[in-house]
Amino acid sequence: MKVCLIVEGAYPYVTGGVSSWVQGLMLSMPDVEFVVQTIAASPDERQQFKYKIPSNVSEIQEVYLLDDDYVDNRTQKKVSLTGEEYDAFENLLFESSPDWSVIIHFFAEKDVSLNALLSGKDFFKMSLDYYNANFRRVVFSDFLWTMRSLYLPLFTILKSRTERADLYHSVSSGYAGIWGSMQKCLHGAPFLMSEHGLYTREREEEIIKADWVSGIYKDIWIDQFKKIGECCYEYADRVVSLFDDARAFQIELGCAKEKTVVIPNGVDYRKYEDIPGKEAGDRGINIGAVLRVTPIKDVKTMLSAFALARNKNPKLKLWIMGSMEEAKEYAQECRDMVRDMEIENVVFTGTIDVKEYIGKMDFLILTSISEGQPLSILEGFAAKRPCIATNVGNSRGLIEGERDDYGHAGYIVPVMGVSEIARAILRLAENETERRKMGEAGYRRVRAYYDEEEVFGKYRSLYEEMTKSREGR
Repeated sequence: MKVCLIVEGAYPYVTGGVSSWVQGLMLSMPDVEFVVQTIAASPDERQQFKYKIPSNVSEIQEVYLLDDDYVDNRTQKKVSLTGEEYDAFENLLFESSPDWSVIIHFFAEKDVSLNALLSGKDFFKMSLDYYNANFRRVVFSDFLWTMRSLYLPLFTILKSRTERADLYHSVSSGYAGIWGSMQKCLHGAPFLMSEHGLYTREREEEIIKADWVSGIYKDIWIDQFKKIGECCYEYADRVVSLFDDARAFQIELGCAKEKTVVIPNGVDYRKYEDIPGKEAGDRGINIGAVLRVTPIKDVKTMLSAFALARNKNPKLKLWIMGSMEEAKEYAQECRDMVRDMEIENVVFTGTIDVKEYIGKMDFLILTSISEGQPLSILEGFAAKRPCIATNVGNSRGLIEGERDDYGHAGYIVPVMGVSEIARAILRLAENETERRKMGEAGYRRVRAYYDEEEVFGKYRSLYEEMTKSREGR
């Protein structure tokens, strides 16, 4: 079996989270050949691989969203759309449901320059019509350049090619999901889509907060990602979510209920049985944050809450454990915040082997503004460590339990709730008995419901089911 695994902005350049999951999935199926299709923003962002690539990975193909084919438009063959193609592209712009089949086949069957398309008379006319209908209060030239910037990444994906596989598996919707949709549309290939986070919602939150897109254009970008999500749900044969609420959200966004299936994240708790613990002379209270230092993890709120708590308990020490490379400017702002506020006992470890550190922690903390089903919480449970987490994604379900009576394995706190987070820190720091009880509850929960071996076994079953159904046609 040959599987094309499609990832965006993650493996093999970014550690933790989805990337760790991708690595674990491929290692769990040594008899399956994987081709990894990885999507990044631009060639400038290419980094060294952060993982040892498994032997069953035959190729890693890289595609860059901003690696366009720009040349002097005067030397290019003009692009003329048929009536059907014009209608499909116009619907794509005008916030209605486009005929994705027409658009996909257009890029597959015609060797067009993206610059010639985006600078051509047809794209100009439909952009002008859209502008006149909705945006006449802004300068048209700015609007036109915004439209070109919006569609260049999408069209770059649609123009890209990949080798044939028995099954295509995208690890998100978005541009990765569009790639899988292409293969389904063009070749009838089985297409499985996993959503570890709620991509559409995460892009909406990101765009609302973004400085790179002005207010009047935010809705255009948000609507575009919603349309991309609808395309993915239309073409995917099966759509996986991590928990029931995420599945409900997929259905709300237009995914057919019968396509959906819930498969949670998992962790190999057996690997945490002999991890190093606290040193005998360590009398402090170690708080671990296993995360990538990025805005979505809201490390600044964590630092503010820690500073507030440490004013009352100087034994507290915060270990921020994870990559500082993904959002370097934000990571530096966090360092500067520690310095300017004179917050003592904060350690930025950078990328580390979690198992070497997590046993030395007394409890974990996660203050994200958006999550799916955090692997870091499951890793903490495997090490019998409770967790304080914001009420996002499936954090409450993990910590409080959804199908058992094991008890709470930590505390749920509000997003950006500095004072509430500080109080939770102090409560866990001052009660060792409670920490041990909660840690044991988390351990029982991860063993019962989040065993990595069982989770990846469910994906193998899906792979076999979907490829066999195609063979039987």
